[in-house]
Amino acid sequence: MTDTGCQLYLISPLDVSGAFPERLERALQAGGGLVTAFQLRIKDTDQHEAARLAEPLQAICAAHDVAFIVNDSVALAKRIRADGVHLGQGDGDPREARGELGLEAQIGVTCHASRHLAMEAGDAGADYVAFGAFFDSTTKASEHRATTEMLEWWSGLFEIPCVAIGGITPDNCRPLVAAGADFLAVSGAVWNGDETKAIKAFAAQIEAAQADPA
Repeated sequence: MTDTGCQLYLISPLDVSGAFPERLERALQAGGGLVTAFQLRIKDTDQHEAARLAEPLQAICAAHDVAFIVNDSVALAKRIRADGVHLGQGDGDPREARGELGLEAQIGVTCHASRHLAMEAGDAGADYVAFGAFFDSTTKASEHRATTEMLEWWSGLFEIPCVAIGGITPDNCRPLVAAGADFLAVSGAVWNGDETKAIKAFAAQIEAAQADPA
């Protein structure tokens, strides 16, 4: 995950079976390098089945030089040699994950709307912190509501990248980009419709926000 302006961090739908690998391929192609990370987020699936579902998606990400991140499970990330893991507040310590996955792993931490949690994550060696939700999300309910001020504060003080998450669409993303989000984590806005059109719409809005941050 590199720092070349705001980029997209795709999060999978809960169902990645069937034609989803083809959809992922189209989304990554449409971005022309805008998507630099993909998170596998599936629930209530045993590790063997999760590894089977991950295999084609991991290969697609590798072909496009996109980091393949596993949600919640350090064990699954280690089993499939993922590029990293994303930890919620109840999913373990970044230091322990680092010990399991190695120095090269990308470890992200959900920090909700808390400056304290973000600084703790940074001190624990997180490679990025995620703030949100910024808007109402159809993907995941959240009792936390982050603000653009939080992104401005973080990006003004810390080198560790920050990810904005929660209900982000092409229509509402520009203030987040202008406030300093390094990544926009998006799911429903892409997968609930035409993924190619959605990625291109995000690209246009991100470019516009970076050209005119006001």
